[in-house]
Amino acid sequence: MRRLPLRRTVTLAALAVLGAATLGATAACGEDDGAAAGGSGPVTLRLGYFPNITHAPAVVGVEKGIFAEKLGGDVKLETKTFNAGPAAIEAIFSGALDATYIGPNPTVNAFSKSKGEAVRVISGAASGGVALVVKPEITSVEQLKGKKIATPQLGNTQDVALRYWLREKGLTATKEGGGDVKVVPQENAQTVETFNSGTIDGAWVPEPFVSRLVNAGGKVLVDERDLWPDKKFVITNLIVSTKFLKAHPDVVKKLVEGQVAANEFVNTKPDESQQAISDHIGKITGKPLDVKLIKQAWPTLEFTNDPIASSLKAGLDHAVAVELTQPVSLDGLYDLKYLNEVLKTQGKPEVTQP
Repeated sequence: MRRLPLRRTVTLAALAVLGAATLGATAACGEDDGAAAGGSGPVTLRLGYFPNITHAPAVVGVEKGIFAEKLGGDVKLETKTFNAGPAAIEAIFSGALDATYIGPNPTVNAFSKSKGEAVRVISGAASGGVALVVKPEITSVEQLKGKKIATPQLGNTQDVALRYWLREKGLTATKEGGGDVKVVPQENAQTVETFNSGTIDGAWVPEPFVSRLVNAGGKVLVDERDLWPDKKFVITNLIVSTKFLKAHPDVVKKLVEGQVAANEFVNTKPDESQQAISDHIGKITGKPLDVKLIKQAWPTLEFTNDPIASSLKAGLDHAVAVELTQPVSLDGLYDLKYLNEVLKTQGKPEVTQP
């Protein structure tokens, strides 16, 4: 079986926005911050992330002060949270952000639209945490004919994953919502309600929405991990603007040290990490994420410093196959020099540079 794609492919509409934002992107990145551009005083590092489980290393790293400790007193850390990849990439392009945790396909689109100039992947962060959840009476792919299946967004990574999987199974799904299976793009927050009401028959979604749908009576028909070699595929990686990387390589190395330390904490202290995620999301949204839900979703995720570059490339190929993006060269996207230096210092296996 061929492999399936990744999380958070930017929609075609978002691509247009990114394309417009890219005009002058290289010149804009970092120019609004005097210290980051080489002025006096501490360097300011503006780090983005999403307040969710798949960004656990970022959330825990901020909540537990791991990044602040590794960056030291000569670096001022400013954090910004986002709910979607396009907004974070626009912030990179506009110079409002220096680095961010983000899904693989927004990474690809940023790299493509800036002609390989704007960003570099400097570390992985997480793998897994995605599934197709359906009504319990659906037990096979053939029974999906005539059914409505939700995805987070047209052209988003789960949307591409579903469409590619259906294509491999001989079923059709048009962008307009037609075909053998009707794909219904909608916000993840809506899925439990529409699932319970019968408006949709299932959804291809990331955690914690997989667990929420299961708790609402659904069952997992496809665990996306089962469709990848060794059950590994990138869902979150860490990127940095090339302008900041060139101006402050020492700070970027410290950021990578923070990422590696945060992943170590997440992997060795899961209970404390889960509580930290709940508390941190509560500070941001006003409502802590249920720790029981985090614990339920936790086993489906792997927190790794390896960006699993082969899966990102395969995801791009699948998006091309379902006609939701165009082929692009990814040469130069990865810069894992500092990651491997940090791993080597700690006696850990180095990551292969793509």
